Amino acid sequence: MAITFTSRTLIAASTAAALCLGGCADMSATQKGTAAGAGIGAVGGAVIGKMAGGRTGAGAVIGGAVGAVAGNIWSKRMEEKRVAMEQATKGTGVDVSRTADNQLKVNVPSDISFASGSAALKPELTSVLSPFAHGLDNTVIVQVVGHTDSQGGESYNQTLSLHRAESVRNYLVGQGVPSSRVLTDGRGETQPIADNATAEGRAKNRRVEIFLREPEKAGS
Repeated sequence: MAITFTSRTLIAASTAAALCLGGCADMSATQKGTAAGAGIGAVGGAVIGKMAGGRTGAGAVIGGAVGAVAGNIWSKRMEEKRVAMEQATKGTGVDVSRTADNQLKVNVPSDISFASGSAALKPELTSVLSPFAHGLDNTVIVQVVGHTDSQGGESYNQTLSLHRAESVRNYLVGQGVPSSRVLTDGRGETQPIADNATAEGRAKNRRVEIFLREPEKAGS
């Protein structure tokens, strides 16, 4: 069966997006997002064009423009914050990464965050939170999520994890971050990242995760 123009457009756009995600080694994170978004948008645009009377080419152009904007949710500013936070926490055990939904994630392990059973900030944690707070601006949203290991009761761990998140929030607010932009959540023992059967695993599960996102994602 012959391949139609619409099919060719879909295949080309999909291939371009896939190749960019997998093979554009010399591109920045922002550029990759833009290019991939444009490819994805072209796929949607081809469909739009077909539905709107067969003007596939015009639909692909429109869709490509929309996709490029969507692909830029991880902005240059967010990439700069990621690099700055990586440098500020180098050698501390803190993990700084970009999430699949384009948030900046700072994972703080227990050895520099909280003692077992405590919601009091360790001095090592404040040395991480200070540059984090001072690097923020008035447009970003911060979410702090506390976690525990499986030792103790489930209800106790839920409360403890929330108190840990609130301790981080209070410190950030004390450093000048508006309280309205800092959200907190406690997950207790429900989201382990290691085996709670070992001391090493439990230590990894006792952690605080800090997420930073652009305001467009505030309602998500």
